[in-house]
Amino acid sequence: MQQPRRSGLVQPRRIGLTSYGGAEEPSQDAKVGMRHYAGAAAVLLLLLAVPCGAQQPPRYSDAHVHLNEPEAWVRLMDDIGILRSISLAGRTADNAALLEAGRRWPERILPFVSVSPEHREFRHAWEADDEGLAPVVDSLLAKGGFYGIGEISVSHFPATGFPEADFNPNGRTMRSLLGLARKHRVPILIHAEVTRLREFEAVLRDYRDVTVIWAHGGYTPLFLARRMLEHHPNLIYELSARTWERHPRSPDYTVFRNEATVWPEWLELIERMPTRFLIGTDAAGRSNSGDRQNARRIQLFLNQLSPATRLQIAEQNLDRILGLGIGRDTTAKRLK
Repeated sequence: MQQPRRSGLVQPRRIGLTSYGGAEEPSQDAKVGMRHYAGAAAVLLLLLAVPCGAQQPPRYSDAHVHLNEPEAWVRLMDDIGILRSISLAGRTADNAALLEAGRRWPERILPFVSVSPEHREFRHAWEADDEGLAPVVDSLLAKGGFYGIGEISVSHFPATGFPEADFNPNGRTMRSLLGLARKHRVPILIHAEVTRLREFEAVLRDYRDVTVIWAHGGYTPLFLARRMLEHHPNLIYELSARTWERHPRSPDYTVFRNEATVWPEWLELIERMPTRFLIGTDAAGRSNSGDRQNARRIQLFLNQLSPATRLQIAEQNLDRILGLGIGRDTTAKRLK
């Protein structure tokens, strides 16, 4: 099985992390709601929402996983039918651990390198707003094994175990990372809140040749999602945590209008621009049952798309963005 180009692996020193590993810890009310709809109820909703003729449950690739419990996550991938996972740092997973997992499960675990400010080791560089992190990322990408950069939480509202980050997406640190994405021809996954939209749009314009995956689509409402996609052809709107039944930070973050049905206006936009979306769980390994339920909700979402759009968002978009073979039965490889 062919390895990624530049497949030599390195073992960088362990990175000090906060307890963060995905979206914020749910509130007590949200936990109660999640338990209420878990298990059989979630599966029933999935079955009720499947259109006639749709294959279910559909296989898909997950664009946003914090790989804190790699063995448990790979077992869940096998059970659910998840083909590949963009694998990100978390509370117990650093860059070295991600590379190790990528070597153990090639073509399925796809590591991204992170120097995000929630990592204690890197926060000082963000506070200085200099280019000091660029050599670290450049070296790791050059030696191989990584498929992209991210998640970079340049602007992130506070959460349990996650200090608020409010750095400039158009500052020197962020621009140096975008320059490396350009140099190595890899995508970069950025978490930027709408409070930093002006600066975020500036770098999208300045780095139009770089594929920028917007984590959670910035949790924007529909009209902003449409405008951003129309104005910035290099932007990929990533829907991780947007298919959850309820988001702990705000109930309007989900694209679902109720427990089982996606808003038709969101479906219309996705069908109109099917190459511009990715899906993901934002799994963090805190709860296997919770991660499993969120994975099933992605399948619930996919089954409400037309067959052609479903295939693009479930598989082909991620393969194309990462330079992998298109489709289910091809050998993964990096573009040369």
